[in-house]
Amino acid sequence: MFRMQKDSKDKKIVINTFKDKLESLKNKIPQLKKVETVVNIRKRSDASNLVLATEFKNEHDLQIYRVRPNHQNVIAFIQEIASDAVVVN
Repeated sequence: MFRMQKDSKDKKIVINTFKDKLESLKNKIPQLKKVETVVNIRKRSDASNLVLATEFKNEHDLQIYRVRPNHQNVIAFIQEIASDAVVVN
């Protein structure tokens, strides 16, 4: 789950760009079996803006995914736009 920075300009555009970057990983990293993103439509300030669910065959594939350059590029983008992230592996 990700929460965008409060001062993000054009938050909707940023969220949709983020969503597209995450979903594009499916075609770039074969170990990623499933990726699903959901954008929160509620406007509460304490709510996360986007949820990501991924699926891997096993722990080894997850570890490969984590270090792939395409994934690392998305992580760099997240660090620029997100104020908070909660991860469950």
